[in-house]
Amino acid sequence: MQTVKLKEPFYYIGKQYDAQNKKYREDIPFYLNQCRKYGGPVLELACGTGRVTIPIAKEGFDITGIDISWEMLKAARESAADAEIKIHFKRVDARKFKLSKKFKVIIYPFNSIAHLYDIKSILDCLIRVKKHLLPGGKFIFDIFNPDLNRLVRKKSKLPVKKYFYDEPGSGKKVIISEHTYYDGKTQISHINWHYNIEGNKFVEKLDMRIYFPLELDALLLYSGFKINSKFGNFDCSEFSSDSPKQIYICSLDKELGVNKYWTQKT
Repeated sequence: MQTVKLKEPFYYIGKQYDAQNKKYREDIPFYLNQCRKYGGPVLELACGTGRVTIPIAKEGFDITGIDISWEMLKAARESAADAEIKIHFKRVDARKFKLSKKFKVIIYPFNSIAHLYDIKSILDCLIRVKKHLLPGGKFIFDIFNPDLNRLVRKKSKLPVKKYFYDEPGSGKKVIISEHTYYDGKTQISHINWHYNIEGNKFVEKLDMRIYFPLELDALLLYSGFKINSKFGNFDCSEFSSDSPKQIYICSLDKELGVNKYWTQKT
């Protein structure tokens, strides 16, 4: 057995990311239907390898994808070229993007908003979204609904085996085990992924911010968004305590969110 150290996070390697997540497709029909309903142009935040971007582009929508990872965007551009689809990809932080156009729909799929770890980060992102929405436009995103039983469980001494996949190109078996620790003070779930590729072992760290339902409602409300719909899964079922997902469809609040509450109180 030997331990290897990588220069870049393993999950940023596009082919590895796609292989690890290839079975996850349940969100794509949902986002396609929202684009059909509300129209384009479309902006995807944290587009990664184009897993959602490319199917939307294939439907004929004008879509732009932004991500902070060069490796992810490289894979996205290659996949778009292979599909002979023109998509504008841009490397930029979701908290700081400033594009030359506005959009009818802005999406933020696959729990990616959980990578905004503090209040300032999510507020900065929401400000950028507001500035890039066309009148009547929609901001649509999903994130998991926190499971308190999982969050408060004790950290195990040994990694728990989760799943495996075949490495693209080599066909080697990639075995992934996981350590997770939830910090209640910061509401961040610290995840250590233990990879084992035929004896080559390494650990990748991934942090995800836990956003609770009323917390997200409040952040959107006070940022000037109106929550048009909130679903509990991609079948558009009503959100409940037991829902696996929090899925939001939002628009700009013409009464400027928190200001209307201050006005009512003064």
